Amino acid sequence: MRRRAAEYRRPVRRKLSCWICSLLGIFLIAGFVLFVVHHHHDREDHVEQPILGRESRNEEVVHEHLNLTQEISSANSYARQLAEQMTLAKAYIVIAKEHNNLHLAWELSSKIRSCQFLLSKAAMKEEPISLDEAEPIIKSLSSLIFKAQDAHYDIATTMMTMKSHIQALEERANAASVQSMMFGQLTAESLPKNLHCLEIKLMSDWLTRKSLQDFADERRNSPRLVDNNLYHFCIFSDNLLAVSAVVNSTMSNADHPKQLVFHIVTDVIHYGMMQAWFLNNDFKGSTVEVQNIEDLTWLNSSYSPALKQLREADSRKYYFDGSEDASIEPKFRNPKYISLLNHLRFYIPEIYPQLEKIVFLDDDVVVQKDLTPLFSLDLHGNVNGAVETCLEAFHRYYKYLNFSNPLISSRFDPQACGWAFGMNVFDLMAWRKANVTTRYHYWLEQNADRTLWKLGTLPPGLLAFYGLTEPLDRRWHVLGLGYDLNVDSRLIESAAVVHFNGNMKPWLKLGISKYRPLWERYVNHTHPYLRDCATH
Repeated sequence: MRRRAAEYRRPVRRKLSCWICSLLGIFLIAGFVLFVVHHHHDREDHVEQPILGRESRNEEVVHEHLNLTQEISSANSYARQLAEQMTLAKAYIVIAKEHNNLHLAWELSSKIRSCQFLLSKAAMKEEPISLDEAEPIIKSLSSLIFKAQDAHYDIATTMMTMKSHIQALEERANAASVQSMMFGQLTAESLPKNLHCLEIKLMSDWLTRKSLQDFADERRNSPRLVDNNLYHFCIFSDNLLAVSAVVNSTMSNADHPKQLVFHIVTDVIHYGMMQAWFLNNDFKGSTVEVQNIEDLTWLNSSYSPALKQLREADSRKYYFDGSEDASIEPKFRNPKYISLLNHLRFYIPEIYPQLEKIVFLDDDVVVQKDLTPLFSLDLHGNVNGAVETCLEAFHRYYKYLNFSNPLISSRFDPQACGWAFGMNVFDLMAWRKANVTTRYHYWLEQNADRTLWKLGTLPPGLLAFYGLTEPLDRRWHVLGLGYDLNVDSRLIESAAVVHFNGNMKPWLKLGISKYRPLWERYVNHTHPYLRDCATH
């Protein structure tokens, strides 16, 4: 049989050797991959170790600057457990003492001191409390608390006891608050020693210097007092230094002070000293008129319900007899509420019958900008130009008036915006036309039994000027410097008038120190009398 040619023979052995080579190659590749992967994991392990080390070192740094307040607020901290146990232990001390278990109370107090010492130590070191430190105290306190519970100081007893103590503390706090308000009110009503000294010196001048009285008589008939081309301001007060600061600040900030006329009304006691002060001092050419309220003879009890009510014995008792009615707020027990000077603002058109427009200023304001532009404001036929105070809800009508009375609820909107006395521009012609004073008298008579409002002049003012008030820009009159420590400084700086309403008047020691310079700059401390009185 013939053999095939070599090229046509089957390569059996050669094919087997190819398969063996292929398998060896696969094993080699797999081994290489495994080696690479293993080596990569080893590198990751080596990299992670220093990172973890850094994290542990960071934790150590945090512990070195531990905030104990944050530590106590943490639910899992030992400081939190100690603080909670101390609170519970203090409650059981009160109960133990009430049950005459003084030994238990002493033991609890001792453990509380240990807790406080440990917390203080942690705060000083700025390190967290460790388990070794906390565990003995926590266990011993827990044991004492269980002991207290076994002594029948259960949760119900604890709650009732603590409730009675809370009520007692609230009563003491309320009593202290009322007492503080009363003392504050007494201080606000008192006359500073230096001001009393100044008044005595001025009164002596008025009584001994006949020339001053003659000069006052001459000024009384000045045509400037009734000239409607000038700018007229009225102030009703018995506080000499306060009125002087108002006049001084107003004319100091006026563009043309010689065009200003100030009308002051005071009581018979302060009339002479007021005259002596304003006649002896120069106010840059401004005219200052001082009147005695006793000279307003038309203002009597038959005409004015206000004067009639103020002179009644019941009214004085209502204002001053604190033992009869504890519901009356201390701030209403103030002599100004039974002073007719406080009510003269409702009689301005009759006091100054020839004037057409006037700006009313309280004696506890300071003027910081020229006020003459007020006289050119368009009040749109209204009588009273005033800054509204209803940015807060409590300055709306329903907070001042008794809307449960149909006489009020049927005529007024309880959400109507309140406004402030202290800096008001009055159109006296519109006032006379609207008979505002007659409206004021009507509401005074309706409130003879004091059921429509409490006290003060603002509630009847809100009624008398209802629908007749033109809101002014807030910057004309900024309030609160006599009680609010947080009046916006930017608002104060931009204000034309700042008002020290409240008990903390700037001339008193209890005045708010950061606001006092606003007032002090308009007091002439170089005056010989003021300088002399300041040293006494």
